[in-house]
Amino acid sequence: MIKNVHGNTVDLLGEAIVAGRYAVGQSIPPEPVLCEQLGVSRTVVRESIKSLVAKGLIHTGPKVGTHVLPSDQWNWFDPDVIAWQSRAGLSPEFIRDLQDLRLVVEPAAVKLAASRATDADIAEIEEAYAGMHRAVMGGGDYVASDLRFHQGLLRASHNRMLVQMSKALGALLRTSFEISTSKKDGPRNSLPLHRAVLDAVVARDPVLAERAVLVLIEGAHKDIEQVLGSRRRLPRVHRPALPLKAA
Repeated sequence: MIKNVHGNTVDLLGEAIVAGRYAVGQSIPPEPVLCEQLGVSRTVVRESIKSLVAKGLIHTGPKVGTHVLPSDQWNWFDPDVIAWQSRAGLSPEFIRDLQDLRLVVEPAAVKLAASRATDADIAEIEEAYAGMHRAVMGGGDYVASDLRFHQGLLRASHNRMLVQMSKALGALLRTSFEISTSKKDGPRNSLPLHRAVLDAVVARDPVLAERAVLVLIEGAHKDIEQVLGSRRRLPRVHRPALPLKAA
């Protein structure tokens, strides 16, 4: 997607903040300096600053200027913030925070999905699973289908908060999937675990569905810990996921 001048300016400033080029508590340059550095108008700079305030990266006020806030105040459900962090480099702590979040959110959502999923919801999740299966057997984009599978489960909960979270969690979940699938035979081994979750939802069994997704998340957790322990380079989620090779 091509961004406009405002979007590009937000990207440049946001990435600089997340990468640490402006330290926590440090003031970012004043408007005239930013206009000159970035080659944009004062209006663009002001609107960009408002966007970064809304994302929790900076605070601005009279007599105090505009300064960078600590990362625990940033909006980690904002896809832009996730993309900037990816470019700056993902840390093991960040990945473990994501695993904790999955453990809290997904079992509850899947349990609801087993009670509330419509035929259309199940058809969408089945199609996502079929895409994962095709990628494992014949090569292709496994991560995109994996993401579609899990977001479909969140939407099938028919809880507005969880449905909204499925959008925000997209980049976060993709990070987890790319790491876990980078392990040899990771996607192939995870297929039956995904099938067990889907079968429990189809059977309208909330308890079994919750248990199945906990097994799936635990398996992903072990894979991720192995990857982190190997000191392998972590993926950058703003780039397309690498497709699987045909078996």
